[in-house]
Amino acid sequence: MSHATGVRTGHGPDRAVSRWRALAPTALAWVVRVTAVVSLIDIVSSSSRDYFSSAAADAAADGSSFAIGSAVAGLQLLLAAGLRRRKRRAWWLLVGVAAAGLLTHLERTSLVALSCNVVLLVLLLVSRAEFTARAESVSRPRVAGIFLLMAGVSFAAGLALTADESPSSTWSQRLSSTFFGLFGFTPDLPFRDPGLSSANQVALTTMGVVTVAVTLLALLAPARKRARLEPGDEQRLRSLLAAHGARDSLGYFALRRDKSVMFSATGKAAIAYRVVGGVSLASGDPIGDPEAWPAAIRSWLEEAGDFAWVPGVVGCSEEGATAFVRAGLDSLEVGDEAVLDLCEFTLEGRTHRGLRQAVGRVRRAGYTTAVSRQRDLSDDELAELRRAVDRFRNGDVERGFSMALGRIGDPADGDLVVASARDCEGEVAGVLVFVPWGEDGLSLDLMRRSGSSENGTVELLVVAVTEAARELGVVRLSLNFAVFRSTFERGSRVGAGPALRLWRQVLLLASRWWQIESLYRANAKYSPGWVPRFVCFRRASELPRVTLAALEAEAFVVRPRLFRPYG
Repeated sequence: MSHATGVRTGHGPDRAVSRWRALAPTALAWVVRVTAVVSLIDIVSSSSRDYFSSAAADAAADGSSFAIGSAVAGLQLLLAAGLRRRKRRAWWLLVGVAAAGLLTHLERTSLVALSCNVVLLVLLLVSRAEFTARAESVSRPRVAGIFLLMAGVSFAAGLALTADESPSSTWSQRLSSTFFGLFGFTPDLPFRDPGLSSANQVALTTMGVVTVAVTLLALLAPARKRARLEPGDEQRLRSLLAAHGARDSLGYFALRRDKSVMFSATGKAAIAYRVVGGVSLASGDPIGDPEAWPAAIRSWLEEAGDFAWVPGVVGCSEEGATAFVRAGLDSLEVGDEAVLDLCEFTLEGRTHRGLRQAVGRVRRAGYTTAVSRQRDLSDDELAELRRAVDRFRNGDVERGFSMALGRIGDPADGDLVVASARDCEGEVAGVLVFVPWGEDGLSLDLMRRSGSSENGTVELLVVAVTEAARELGVVRLSLNFAVFRSTFERGSRVGAGPALRLWRQVLLLASRWWQIESLYRANAKYSPGWVPRFVCFRRASELPRVTLAALEAEAFVVRPRLFRPYG
């Protein structure tokens, strides 16, 4: 594990200003939260009967007043969350809320609530320059649509409530009663005495509050970005990979066309990423010249700050993690990548006895293999392999983000290596696809086999690739990524501590649903070299969001279609 707190430069006033700029959003968010709590206490106290002093005669009953007070506090808390993310819209809305709160308390004796609003308004005005996070340009129509939908539903429900209270009322009376009820005022119902029940007053106010709250959530939601790799950017990335692709086995996966890319100012380095649930999620190391990595990372972080995205990185190497840490992020080792040195790998000896027996058993069953570059396959062969790959897929969800390309047959990827196995009847039984890792390496992209194929089919294909290595000009082979590999390995040893054994048991339990241990065992049988991989994040409190975004990007977590971002 490596950690970093960021490199601070400067002295005296400049350093103090930088510190204030970093702490201002969080500090103001807490001021808003305190103000919300104080206002709520003020509203429910015995001296708050005139909270809405400009309309005291129309103020709601005690139950409705409490609902209004709770609603105002809740809305302030929503705005506080947006303020902490430097949202410009949250700042404008909170200025209005603080000004309104100041006006409502001017004629009151509650000096605490008045002081909180004064302090909040002053701090907001002083720190205006710190709130620069932008919103997406298409969000206004979307927010308007959400507001109209929620308002329509709330208004229809309110009409039903007023109709139940007084079935003989006219439509104009019901309309006006519902409208004012949604704003928290007791409807004027001359046709019924004493008016709406307290329960219905609270229900009407709650519906109005929910409408405003959902609209605010949409208004303050992190900006989205369409994940698309433009053809020009793809060509620039291919040029960088041609010069520097040997540095990272995951570099070629930056060419996924559902990713965005951020180049350094000189164009000598780039970061591939996707915005998932408000997280700007990068994968692998930066592409290109390591000397230009800091500039690319800085541009990526600046864009994340501009749109209030949480920056995160998954699957980077130790060298990449070091670069991200120097840019101000923190890092955590989350697993290891299995890498075979093909100059030393052999099936001979006691170490690989089980692997040798599995391969021999499948070969005796009549299985044959073929390994070649994709460009050397005919159109008919590629079509057959694509159909087999789709047929072997387990479920409808295509997984992969950081370690999968998933486009076998694309003419632009002629350097891909495709290994296929056929059973004794000549039917395709398994397919492995590898992407280039520089000029002398391959990295596993796709691994599929038929459910009716012999056990050991995948092992047969891996061995077939190692046997064809000399012809392919390959000396290293990257296999799967094993999450928390060191925990399984060290946790089973004699002398392992209680914390490590407990963590291993937790992972074994999780392996019932996710292939954590089995993936480690599948890799370990080849006796590979283990290369650590890291996740990077800005602060520990944001690690859960980065983790969830990574799970969603890899399709382990699938949100309902209604809540999926476009792209």
